[in-house]
Amino acid sequence: MKPGKNPQRRAFTLIEIMIAVTIFTLVLAAIYSSWTLILRATKVGREATAQVQRQRIAVQTIENALLCVQSFQGSARYYTFIVQNGNEPLLSFAARLPDDFPRNGRFGSFNIRRVTLTVEAGPDSEKDLVLRQNPILMDVDQDEQSYPLVLARNVKGFIVECWDTNAVDWSEEWENTNQIPPMVRFTLALGGNRSGNDSSGSGPELIATRVVAMPSVTVPVVVQTQGRLGG
Repeated sequence: MKPGKNPQRRAFTLIEIMIAVTIFTLVLAAIYSSWTLILRATKVGREATAQVQRQRIAVQTIENALLCVQSFQGSARYYTFIVQNGNEPLLSFAARLPDDFPRNGRFGSFNIRRVTLTVEAGPDSEKDLVLRQNPILMDVDQDEQSYPLVLARNVKGFIVECWDTNAVDWSEEWENTNQIPPMVRFTLALGGNRSGNDSSGSGPELIATRVVAMPSVTVPVVVQTQGRLGG
């Protein structure tokens, strides 16, 4: 090398630049893929948690209503206990509901109401568990009929069983509608979430079963009459 002249500098070749760009692209793709998986897992986890929470609230609401059931033999037509299973499940009974029961503010001082739970067609071809209420001396108003409270969505099953003291076993039929069964067992099954790779919502089901020992019995006519007379 002669003095006074700059040494020869070696530049990057086109192949080296392409290799560097390729490696950088692969690194970005790996980072984006990991970030997408994290976001998807977070979303699925949140939806699964929300699904469990909705099921818990629905089960608790049904339990609270059953624990407040009432029946008077002298006014049996207002206090019938109706159980229906199959394709159109239905559970209907009269109860003295607490002030913190859902939608209590709509009914003012009418705390003795008929609670009716049904499974009906909802959006996206799935079924919903809905709750309607009405004071025992009144019919269901139009607003409650058209816009019931949705307790749970994507319902796969709702089964109500009553304890038959004669058969000493659970029965899906309750013919003594003027009487309160000694125990009620209900099962609520909710379908999986619609997020992630399973867009059909046919993932693992959430199944909850509760047994409620009824704290009250049907009040006989004699007792009901004595109560009115102050006896």
